[in-house]
Amino acid sequence: MTPRLRDTKYRGRIDKKGRTVQLQDHRARTAGSTPLVGRLVSFCALLGMAACGDRMTTDILPGGVPARTNLHEASSLPPDAVRTVSRRDFGWRVIYHPSAAPPHAESRAAVALCGLERRAPLRIQQQPRLDPTTDPGARIFDIYCA
Repeated sequence: MTPRLRDTKYRGRIDKKGRTVQLQDHRARTAGSTPLVGRLVSFCALLGMAACGDRMTTDILPGGVPARTNLHEASSLPPDAVRTVSRRDFGWRVIYHPSAAPPHAESRAAVALCGLERRAPLRIQQQPRLDPTTDPGARIFDIYCA
């Protein structure tokens, strides 16, 4: 059983035996729980915002191609042949292995990739390898769309 306390004009109370009992300020009592509650609310808000909206990106590459497009599939090259497909200012750059690709792979890839932009291929230009030892047998070609 707790002894009864009587109020005084000081920052504490005096119990029945005459001892002063210090009171905690309201801010001091809740200071430990406030950061936890704030973090919990922030986490819930972040989780709620992340759950809303479109799951896929709405970014558009130059030429009007959605950024979520799988360019490796869109190039019409076999998956084991294609290394990199990237959109550049001039058009497209493709790095591939000709040994694993079908005949006329460059022109097929040019038609497919320029078709993403609803444009016709203008020219295909082979690029020299700067370091042929990096990926032996791979070729680089640039596709310019009309």
